[in-house]
Amino acid sequence: MSFSPPNKSADATIQITEMTRQSTPSSGEAAASTPSTSSIESGDKALEALGYTPVFKREFSRWSSFSFAMSISGVYGTLMSTWIYGLQAGGAAAIMWSWIIGGAGGWALAYSIAEIASAYPSSGAMYFTLKFLAPEEQVPFLCWIAGYLNLVGTVAGGASTEYAASQMLLAAVSITSNFSYVPTPTHVVGVMIGLTIIHAMINTLPTAWLNRLTSGYVVFHMSVLLGACVTLLVQKRHDMHDLKYAFTDFQPSSGWCPPGFAFLFGCLTPAWIMTGCDGTARIAEEAKNPQMVVPRAIANATTFTYVIGFFFNLVLVVCMGDPKDLINSPSGQPVAQLFFNGMGRAPAIVFTLCGFGVMNLVAIPGIQAGSRTIFALSRDNLLPFSHIWVRISKRSQTPLIAVWTYAVLEIIINLLGLASSTAIGAVFNVCAVALNVSYVIPIICKMVYGRMQKGPWHMGKYSIWVNAFAVAWNTFMAVIFFFPTRLPVTPENMNYAIVVFFFVLIFALGFWYTHGRHYYTGPLTHSPRATDMSVIMPEGV
Repeated sequence: MSFSPPNKSADATIQITEMTRQSTPSSGEAAASTPSTSSIESGDKALEALGYTPVFKREFSRWSSFSFAMSISGVYGTLMSTWIYGLQAGGAAAIMWSWIIGGAGGWALAYSIAEIASAYPSSGAMYFTLKFLAPEEQVPFLCWIAGYLNLVGTVAGGASTEYAASQMLLAAVSITSNFSYVPTPTHVVGVMIGLTIIHAMINTLPTAWLNRLTSGYVVFHMSVLLGACVTLLVQKRHDMHDLKYAFTDFQPSSGWCPPGFAFLFGCLTPAWIMTGCDGTARIAEEAKNPQMVVPRAIANATTFTYVIGFFFNLVLVVCMGDPKDLINSPSGQPVAQLFFNGMGRAPAIVFTLCGFGVMNLVAIPGIQAGSRTIFALSRDNLLPFSHIWVRISKRSQTPLIAVWTYAVLEIIINLLGLASSTAIGAVFNVCAVALNVSYVIPIICKMVYGRMQKGPWHMGKYSIWVNAFAVAWNTFMAVIFFFPTRLPVTPENMNYAIVVFFFVLIFALGFWYTHGRHYYTGPLTHSPRATDMSVIMPEGV
């Protein structure tokens, strides 16, 4: 295996940049055609102040960035996919309290990320910020570890989204056949491959087209969620659990002692839904006025997801009937079974297919954010063959090779589904753990070293408390997600996330000591660390 020296990768990036800039209208031409030139220029100036030359077109507005952030969480579809964790952890009370407590931890993490993203708006997101948050001598090692953990977590999250989307489609088919058809792992993986290819093809479009597609996500998403809630409440109005049941009925079956410990496993649902919030930070180089637009999108979308997710969970819990019927659903999707039991066959098919649609709207921007992760890491020469992944298409002005590389990685990971449901379940866990650890590292550096210069969006005096809660909770949950969810432990119910995580960690450490430390110096910007730099404030903020 060969590695390109840092200077060659930097030269390649600069050459690509120049070609891209030549095909872009000059600032004078742009000013004559659009009123948002100042917000575009402020974003480019902020990126240049960080040490990078802009290569992407800035198309994402405040609304489309918010819609992008909402689609990354995809609360309707992702809740359907992961609701089983709370259900198995203890039923109604475990579902509700794990969302309230676990969601608060996810909310604090998202706000901490938003604050840092405002100060350092870059496609490198949290990984890149370590250049400014950590002492200079620690930057290469910390960036290396955080970069690889973030990449693995991002790919695992994207892979699990594609897998869940295929499961949801086949669950709708199962309902259509009155459950005579039972989805098999081979069918799920086959559908997943087809969906991943389609989503990657959509991501070969120019940023302007992706922006237009993204803008409508949140409208469809919220319409579906509201429609499902209203239909369920109307159909089940004479046969619903009361609110006391929702918050107090706990049916432990995990084997853990004390039984209440098991409710923590239900926190994987809010963690998996909210943990991808940094994906929005990865389009910072494609957003107008990113110092304000990106953090606002992250904060507003996470808050909205937390609140609307609470009410969606509450509706599902009061309408769910006997939880055992849902756990043992032949479709493998408890919420789809709940729709069937509560609404009847036709509405259940419609709302399950809508869930499939929402999951597609999660997967498409997921590939966009993931490919920008590969681009950002390659721009800094962190990955093998970085000079290949960093290339920008002249036609679409997007990193097409990175898009298809990311899609292939998703498919490879999801082939684990052919082995067992336990193996693919580890992917869900590794996603939350790897991403959370990669986020916690820069937040800890911010708190310990005090080097961060505030951006225009910040939490003021509440920052340290929110940061501390985010670090404490998500570090604690990273450990919990390694535990098996049921006792006694067998090869079938073993949680292999810990094996996958430490394999990745050992690989990253080994790769660092054998290769990385000899050439990797951290983000390859053309400016000094500039810890005293002032953030450029866009006009009108």
